[in-house]
Amino acid sequence: MMPQLGFLPRRACAALLSQMLRPPRAACLPAVCCHSQVAEVMLTSQLKPHQEKPNFIIKTPKLCEVPFARYLAMNKLKKMKRYQVGKVWRRESPTIVQGRYREFYQCDFDIAGQFDPMIPDAECLKIMCEILSGLQLGDFLIKVNDRRIVDGIFAVCGVPESKFRTICASMDKLDKISWKDVRHEMVAKKGLAPEVADRIGDYVQHHGGISLVEQMLQDPRLSQSEQALEGLKSLKLLFEYLTLFRITEKISFDLSLARGLDYYTGVIYEAVLLQPPAAGEEPLHVGSVAAGGRYDELVAMFNPKGHKVPCVGLSIGVERIFHIVEQRMKTFGEKVRTTETQVFVATPQKNFLQERLKLIAELWDAGIKAEMLYKNDPKLLTQLHYCENTGIPLVVIIGEQEQQEGVIKLRSVATREEEVIKREHLVAEIQRRVSQP
Repeated sequence: MMPQLGFLPRRACAALLSQMLRPPRAACLPAVCCHSQVAEVMLTSQLKPHQEKPNFIIKTPKLCEVPFARYLAMNKLKKMKRYQVGKVWRRESPTIVQGRYREFYQCDFDIAGQFDPMIPDAECLKIMCEILSGLQLGDFLIKVNDRRIVDGIFAVCGVPESKFRTICASMDKLDKISWKDVRHEMVAKKGLAPEVADRIGDYVQHHGGISLVEQMLQDPRLSQSEQALEGLKSLKLLFEYLTLFRITEKISFDLSLARGLDYYTGVIYEAVLLQPPAAGEEPLHVGSVAAGGRYDELVAMFNPKGHKVPCVGLSIGVERIFHIVEQRMKTFGEKVRTTETQVFVATPQKNFLQERLKLIAELWDAGIKAEMLYKNDPKLLTQLHYCENTGIPLVVIIGEQEQQEGVIKLRSVATREEEVIKREHLVAEIQRRVSQP
């Protein structure tokens, strides 16, 4: 079954990742099918007359925005605004630690189309802030840069053009290792002249806000690059819009940010968590939890006539976020709920299966998520332990005495407090309790 794309209401992306933290502002338009972000395995038969078996060339899947770009090109779409949650594959083959997997789930949001500069880019950053705030992962910072600035820095510092991409890949490691180590890799492993690396170092260790953008616009060396000036002017406009969105306190212009993927053509961004570990909590080293940028040339690669469709988007790392949440819950002794069940129907006595079935049908018909053990005569302690282990918050208990008096016992699993309620008031009382925050 192919995942689907949908046109995105303002806050729907945040709602997807935070169990509908807030409702969308408008109903989604009908979803449209697309080519899924599935393993792109190309098997090319090269059978020759003298061969008994064909040779196959197998390409391992890489690149997150590629399926969307291909979809736009194949369907000749010039504008689209969409979200998607699905599987993607990491470009490299990482060690499976700290929630960093080769294959993983990701939530993507993209805006495709020709629009006035930086308006959709600013909206993407606004959405990223909404999502990360809504997920309540702690304090965070979104680093922003522009690939034209990165390439401009390389050019004015004397990096040979043939080394731009490999030096960019080294620079992309600055969130994990020190500038000293990155410089060593550039010089010792990639053959960059030491004085050129030092010039790069003069830039990449700066970060700030709009004032740094204006400072870089006046930089004598950087102003020699038309490409860098274009990127800086775009960031200045972006910061004006981010100020209107009231999110500049979450944004940092960071000259060390590179986003080493080749298809980025303009603004790039990456979100990192800032909150220090609490007492007894292990440090979290998961890297960025969200990232993205502008990729204006990618659609043209899949269009026979090379027609361009400018695009900008963001991605949220679902596995990384789950890893963070699970680690913090483990530290504080909290359990991860494995069910959405709101009420469990239990009995302390034998021969009450029929009554339980009647009661659970009544709850289901009222739209209440309820369940029971699939046994004729389960022990009450077994039923209560099940609720505690799975995190079901409420238990409805019915026995001979309750049946005779026309009442039901409603038990809070957390406090173990019980309340006797008239049978006809049970549904309304449960609905009242589950609706409370």
